[in-house]
Amino acid sequence: MNDLDLFSDPYGDGRQQGERYGRRDQRRVRKRQKRRRRNGRAAALFAMAFLVAVFGTGGVLGFAWLDDKWHPPDYEGQGSGAVTVQVKEGASGSVIGLTLERHRVVKSARAFVKVYTKETRASSIQPGFYQMRLKMSSSAAMALLLNPKSRAGNQITIPEGRRAVEVFELLAKKTGISEKEFQAAAKKGKALGLPAYAKGKVEGYLYPGRYDLDPNGSAEQILKQMVDRFNEEAASTDLVAKAREARMNPATVVTLASLVQAEGGKPSDLPKISRVIYNRVKKGMKLQFDTTVLYALNERRLTVTEKDLLTPSPYNTYLHTGLPPGPIANPGPDAIEAALSPEDGTWLFFIATDPTNKVTKFATTEAQRVKIEEEFRAWQRAHPGQ
Repeated sequence: MNDLDLFSDPYGDGRQQGERYGRRDQRRVRKRQKRRRRNGRAAALFAMAFLVAVFGTGGVLGFAWLDDKWHPPDYEGQGSGAVTVQVKEGASGSVIGLTLERHRVVKSARAFVKVYTKETRASSIQPGFYQMRLKMSSSAAMALLLNPKSRAGNQITIPEGRRAVEVFELLAKKTGISEKEFQAAAKKGKALGLPAYAKGKVEGYLYPGRYDLDPNGSAEQILKQMVDRFNEEAASTDLVAKAREARMNPATVVTLASLVQAEGGKPSDLPKISRVIYNRVKKGMKLQFDTTVLYALNERRLTVTEKDLLTPSPYNTYLHTGLPPGPIANPGPDAIEAALSPEDGTWLFFIATDPTNKVTKFATTEAQRVKIEEEFRAWQRAHPGQ
């Protein structure tokens, strides 16, 4: 056997190397294939079990989700106990539902909304405070909201141009809270949320309008409600920016608006009165408004006496030039707008020639002023004692 034969038959049994390796490899391949089939079956079984678990759980969760959507949790019956709930102006069904849920009146807002959407009278629910019960069904809660007898709060309308002391009087009569309590609460400027430019004084910042008063609210809470309304209106009209454009600070605008409101009769007169104030201040003329003198005296009447005109007060615009040091009343939105946007004109005077019908006439010259004053005197003679 030569060297070549040794390399061609290394095992010495006459089989070729490739043949020996081929059979051994075939056995190895068959073993690997068996292991792969076993592992594949196991993996498939595991995957099937996993999918069943996942889809089975998902089915349960999905069913629970759909059931909660179609049948949201709700209490049964008329409930018990008592709780006062406020429905705010413009509140939607979902907002009302969340409010009821937060006060534990209904079990879920979704259940209430479901009832709300089916109730044709739902849109007739009025803003205000309602006496509700705890743990009511949504249907029972809806029935109470639609029942006028459930209204628990006091509604009050504060007219434009009322002084703070007059607002306290109106609130005291409506709520039974004493005027002294409102006066004490008015001194808590920071707690009331007064803007910084109010300098801690509520005069001018008790926004007029209709209010639903919490039957359990304190004097401080009620005044804060009114100040909050002012802040909301000031923000929505961008009072600070508009005052800056007019080269005034917001406090000056409110003070000017209070004068316009106090002196005005009809809404259409307010921008003209505002222009008179601008013109007189620009010329360095005293405003000479009776309303400012009467504010200093804390009185309400049509005319003032010579003695009244000598009242030593910074609010007396017969003695002092320019605007008074602060508002003399609580102006409404029209007066505030007029203070920011006076009507174009050269008027320097105005007189209410017929206070009964709120007729105000304007004049530029002294001669014109004398003429319209004569009209007022004639009205006075026709209405003695006024």
